[in-house]
Amino acid sequence: MTKHLLLATLLLSGSLARAEIRLPKILGSHMVLQRDSEVSLWGWAAPGEKIQIRGDWLAATVSTTADKNGSWRVLLKTGGAGGPHHLTIVGNNRIELRDVLFGEVWLASGQSNMEMPLVKVSGAYTGIKEAATEVTNANHPRIRLFQVGNFSSKIPLEDVETGITMYGIPPADCRWQACTPAGIPTFASTAYFFARTLQTKLQVPIGIIDSSWGGTSAEAWTPASALRRLEYREALQAAADHPQQANQKIPSRLYNGMIHPLRNMRIKGVIWYQGESNVGRANQYRQLFSTLIESWRTVFGYDFPFYFVQLAPYDYGNQNSAYLREAQLKTLTTPQTGMAVTMDIGNVRDIHPKNKQEVGRRLALWALARDYNQDVIYSGPLYRSQRREAGQLRILFDHARGGLTTIDGQPPTHLEIAGNDLVFHPATAHIEGEELVVSSPRVLQPAAVRYGFTSTAAPNLRNRAGLPASSFRTDDSSK
Repeated sequence: MTKHLLLATLLLSGSLARAEIRLPKILGSHMVLQRDSEVSLWGWAAPGEKIQIRGDWLAATVSTTADKNGSWRVLLKTGGAGGPHHLTIVGNNRIELRDVLFGEVWLASGQSNMEMPLVKVSGAYTGIKEAATEVTNANHPRIRLFQVGNFSSKIPLEDVETGITMYGIPPADCRWQACTPAGIPTFASTAYFFARTLQTKLQVPIGIIDSSWGGTSAEAWTPASALRRLEYREALQAAADHPQQANQKIPSRLYNGMIHPLRNMRIKGVIWYQGESNVGRANQYRQLFSTLIESWRTVFGYDFPFYFVQLAPYDYGNQNSAYLREAQLKTLTTPQTGMAVTMDIGNVRDIHPKNKQEVGRRLALWALARDYNQDVIYSGPLYRSQRREAGQLRILFDHARGGLTTIDGQPPTHLEIAGNDLVFHPATAHIEGEELVVSSPRVLQPAAVRYGFTSTAAPNLRNRAGLPASSFRTDDSSK
């Protein structure tokens, strides 16, 4: 009898637990919801359970019923920037979400240069410049932070996990929190500085979701269905054959564990810093990266802006990262994308350059100009075309308004020129307004120019806003 009573009690308590409304971790007190938008609220309950949602900004209660699998989802309209707001979800239990703000929500992802925290946590992550001062000053109650745990999943998950410790980054709390000196030290520094710039300029709440992991390839962040379209058969088969392990950075699994669970969250856009792990496969990266972007947009259900960081100079040994930078540059043909160039703030001996303040600011310039109608120059010079003249080539750029200049006041550096034989020789150049004129006495009939086209080049060309030019080549970039 005692055994039967114990079993009945366990079954009853289990059924009651299953009947309770549960929200995904990304929905909670202190969160930011995208302002002036239609946002999703979703979760799980007992099949057929009736659920009522009340918000202090809503004119009426919103009701729904959990489906046969216990899932439910509603759409709520948000108002202008501000708060705090109060949200109540009632079914067989009651959930109160307090201190909810309406503002701008951005997702930050990529590998180590996105994940890199403000402070030193390991030999891999040794801290950004002026880390102590930045931590002390990181008191921004209208910036809200959410960190997704590092978790690799064989199947697409419905909720994020706190994850595992990697490179000194502790498991994530997976909860929204206001930006304070206590909470910021191990948060993604580039994402924080992006959010700080937006909040300073826009004066609205900013929610920033960090879902990044060091040492990861673009394939790991791409849905299996998209990799299948690219015919990554061997990679997909290896991923399918490998058992579930939370620490495996293999194709599709970081998308499954760290992006797919966020797909119902309404975001303004994505910032991305990745590419180091794909340097050896630059010829595949342009199609892979644009496919990643398009697949995320498909999964989220709308075409959000996607801004990314071009690789900085670094000695990759016998691999020339200029080809990967070129693939990133060509990704700008994908609609609603933008690229922050970092040719001037890298470190050829450190793959994790420390000036993340400027990286975050440059990403924010794209958002401010493209998404918030701010009158700012948001890109450095980008190669547009060349024109042949007697014994020289004239290079034309986009984003050179007001004229070109150099960082150090010296003539432009790291230029090469070639004839039709494509044998490149060092070249000299001078600036004429918004154009660059390149020549060499060794090339009498020039046909092509390359600028900063090595892994370690740190060239000096920039525009009047101080934003550096991307590396480029004018010869056939399909080779």
